[in-house]
Amino acid sequence: MTSPSPPSTTMLSSPTTTVAPRPVQERSLLPDVLRGVALLGILCVNMQDFAAFSEWQQRGIDRAAQVLTDILANGRFISLFAMLFGWGAAGLIRRHGPRLFLRRHLVLLLVGALHFVLVWHGDIISLYAVAGLSLLALAGRSERVLLGTALVCGGSWLADTLWSAAQSLSYGTLERSGTFPDLSAQATYPALVAGRAAEFPGELWGGALYNGPWLIALFCLGAAAYRSGVLARPQEHVPLLQKLARWGTTLGLLLGMVLAWLNTRPDYASSLFAIPVRMGGGLAGGLGYVGLIGLLTVQGRLGLLRPFAQSGRIAMSNYLAQSLVMTTVFYPYAGAQWGRWGAAATLGLALAFGLLQVWLSGLIVRRSGSGPLERLVRRLVYAVPAARK
Repeated sequence: MTSPSPPSTTMLSSPTTTVAPRPVQERSLLPDVLRGVALLGILCVNMQDFAAFSEWQQRGIDRAAQVLTDILANGRFISLFAMLFGWGAAGLIRRHGPRLFLRRHLVLLLVGALHFVLVWHGDIISLYAVAGLSLLALAGRSERVLLGTALVCGGSWLADTLWSAAQSLSYGTLERSGTFPDLSAQATYPALVAGRAAEFPGELWGGALYNGPWLIALFCLGAAAYRSGVLARPQEHVPLLQKLARWGTTLGLLLGMVLAWLNTRPDYASSLFAIPVRMGGGLAGGLGYVGLIGLLTVQGRLGLLRPFAQSGRIAMSNYLAQSLVMTTVFYPYAGAQWGRWGAAATLGLALAFGLLQVWLSGLIVRRSGSGPLERLVRRLVYAVPAARK
């Protein structure tokens, strides 16, 4: 998940007084809608980890639900979130410079570390905070440089993962295994927290080394989108949005079908080939969603998608709420039946809870203007309370 980009700020000064930067009222609709939609999609994919079911073991309606998730969601919304993170980070650097950017990333690193240790091992906030520091070296660069950097980083990462997958063909019929935490021997909450605290530094470092180039590529695409204004002013970029909708959606669907096929196979090689297919197809599909939703925004036809802007405005609070609720539902330390749910039931639960979050987000935004975690982060970063909108 990416954290919501901080709103625009102004510097108010007089000959004798300087006031710290504060969020202002204006927000672009499209990024918030995209972020809100991505939140729901990420939850649908993360349910596999929360509930601890294996894709290749699903049958009947569960397999149908897994195939649908792979084709429409898997890899797409996490790619979209990372691009939106780069979009917000580029805006923050441009408005306030590197010092406030670094302060915000230190706060995000702390939030992510607490999320990982206290709630769920699948945190990505801390990884985004670390990998996002690369944007400091690219601040002020042209769209061409940002797109070129994305191509080099993303292309090298895809080539490396494809090579690793090809090497695995020599392993023969070695079976794949799940990547779920071992809760059988340490089902109590204190034991689980202690284990995750010990694992966190290595997981963060390993994740940054392995996923760093791909994340940098996505961040650069988001930063290029900020410089071009395609998300803030989509009406000026209709031809680009049409191309993204047409080609991104088509390629994303094709690779999504390949991913769904790979995820029905129990061999280890298929699990490795699924990684570049998932992320390459996810990038294409994510860009396709940008094009489709961007065109609906330009045409004033968002309809039922418009309320997602409210959940997108408080994305960090919603992301952590998803982890809190789902680990409580599924993890053994809360008395749950871990590993007993299939893909269909968890997909239904994810859709129901995600849509409930959209409704609750509207209430929270109308009453408080921001989510509780957003207010805390902004207070720490800006040293002022979040503005009520």
